[in-house]
Amino acid sequence: MENTALWFRQFGEPEQVLTLEHAPLAPFIPGTLRVRMHYAPVNPSDLIPITGAYRHRVFPPRIVGYEGVGVVEQADSAQWIGRRVLPLRGEGTWQRWVDCPTQWAVPVPDSIPDELAARGYINPLAAWLMLERWPVMGKRVLVTAAGSACAGLLAQWAKRQGATEVYGIYRSPDHLPALLKLGIIPLDSGDSRAIAEVARQVDVVYDAVGGELATLMLDHLNSRAVMISYGLLSGKGFSPRGRHITAQRFHLRDTLAVTPVEEWQGWFSSLWQLLRETQQPEAEVYKLEEWRLALALFREPGRQRKPLLKL
Repeated sequence: MENTALWFRQFGEPEQVLTLEHAPLAPFIPGTLRVRMHYAPVNPSDLIPITGAYRHRVFPPRIVGYEGVGVVEQADSAQWIGRRVLPLRGEGTWQRWVDCPTQWAVPVPDSIPDELAARGYINPLAAWLMLERWPVMGKRVLVTAAGSACAGLLAQWAKRQGATEVYGIYRSPDHLPALLKLGIIPLDSGDSRAIAEVARQVDVVYDAVGGELATLMLDHLNSRAVMISYGLLSGKGFSPRGRHITAQRFHLRDTLAVTPVEEWQGWFSSLWQLLRETQQPEAEVYKLEEWRLALALFREPGRQRKPLLKL
């Protein structure tokens, strides 16, 4: 039997260094689940490591992809056969077959469709954990990259948790209708004066951009505020020490590394229900062989659809 996968064997821009490769399927390893993948999303966390931004911990050769959904077709225990799962902490998910450790496979409820389950891990879990660690009830909140999937979840769930106001910094005006529909107060990323003024007033900032924007906010945040840095979409670092506060870092990988498996698995009981009740962009599905088209959609300014690879 043959497997097909998207590899990067050197650092560079994904469109230039990704290769679609075919190889015989490796022998099954006891203690794992062999999952026939259905869908995998295209996320910033999939593409940024390919550029070498995290070369201290992610390096080639490597199959791309951190999340997705599929059906178990081989396992030590018959109870797993035919079950839909998120095969996490295994090999890259941008391939037709994924082998993952049994304890890291998250069962998917029947009520969750494939296209939602495929993106039910990285962004939802990160947003949920940040709001658990830095709750916002009765507070004013600011999110950057407001048109992104994770920021959209943060904003909606912050309002659900009881935030009094949620501001969202956007880059493309195409995002405005969706932000306004969700009750998010929009801020143009080019309006430094308005961003500085809002930064003086808010209590919590969730930043996925870094770079000059993070520096601008840190220069104006009040001493009672907290800023959580969870991404570098700008590709630029920044000094975490501001005029009054020091930004705190959140990385999902760090949290999972110190969390017992049973507790980690239990988080999804809350997440599945939340996801059913949350607005998210419509999915645009591409075959694995059409990965270049999926990346082209991902790069579109003001994109309103989520690219998914059908594996």
